[in-house]
Amino acid sequence: MEWMWTDVFSHPLWAFSTLILGLVVRAQRRGPWDPRACPVELKGKTAIVTGANTGIGKFVALDFARRGARVILACRSEARGSAAMREIRQRSGNEDVHLRLVDTSSLTSVREFADRILKEEKQLHILVNNAGASGLPTQITSDGLEVSFATNHVGPFLLTNLLLDLMKRSAPARIVTVSSANHWRGTVDFSHFRGDNISYGMDTVYNHTKLHNIICTNELARRLQGTGVTANSLHPGVVMTEVMRHYNLLMRFLFNLVGIFFFKSAKEGAVSTIYCAVSEEVEGITGKYFDSDCSLVLPAPLARDPALAVKDFEFCERLTAKL
Repeated sequence: MEWMWTDVFSHPLWAFSTLILGLVVRAQRRGPWDPRACPVELKGKTAIVTGANTGIGKFVALDFARRGARVILACRSEARGSAAMREIRQRSGNEDVHLRLVDTSSLTSVREFADRILKEEKQLHILVNNAGASGLPTQITSDGLEVSFATNHVGPFLLTNLLLDLMKRSAPARIVTVSSANHWRGTVDFSHFRGDNISYGMDTVYNHTKLHNIICTNELARRLQGTGVTANSLHPGVVMTEVMRHYNLLMRFLFNLVGIFFFKSAKEGAVSTIYCAVSEEVEGITGKYFDSDCSLVLPAPLARDPALAVKDFEFCERLTAKL
């Protein structure tokens, strides 16, 4: 009988081998640092996590709550934020978990959130800028900003700066910004902030915003030298979260199909953020970029340009001061 190469796919060993390969690949997704083995406690500490109602943010907030922190979930949706708050309280046994509403695409919302925090909280030790989105439809916000830039960068930039004095008074404190390895494909063009000269193919705009995250975090770290407040950014890995929710059904299906074997879960993707926020190894380290395995790595060349960092930070300062 003539043998055909397609017969391989109908052989029982094919399915078995595929399963084994998938399990091996999944096992390789786990990094060397395990949050469960980290003994650091956060009793008496206060932490804010943006976008904490789902995905990476929820697992980060859960970890902080388990360590005994007072955790503030900074979320846009009251319904989903309340559900996350109840779940985190139940799973951690920590009732000191609270919801505060903020929409990082709106600078008015960011200012209202920060004002409330400054009135209610006497200290702030950890700020995790996690909230972000990819594939947002073309839109200019009421502040005149391109919506992805407002959501992913300008809103978090303003929030961080409004809370800086509180964090300085609470030092040692840490600012952690969730960026992405996609920043390597980003460019810097300040007209993008207003929605000009932008190509909306796939995750192009997202890539630009993630580059600005790192650039401004590095400049912030330089400005905070000697204050006891550190600022670092990171790549969480390719993670199966709702960051793709604005893409079409086919794109989401393919992403999730491939992701079953090759991408991190939200729990796995939260590890590098938790590492930067609580680990003893990162104490005193600032202005650095970490990969999804919690290793120090160099970001893209544009993110390492100190002159560009000053220019970018000052641009964002002027921009937010006017709005």
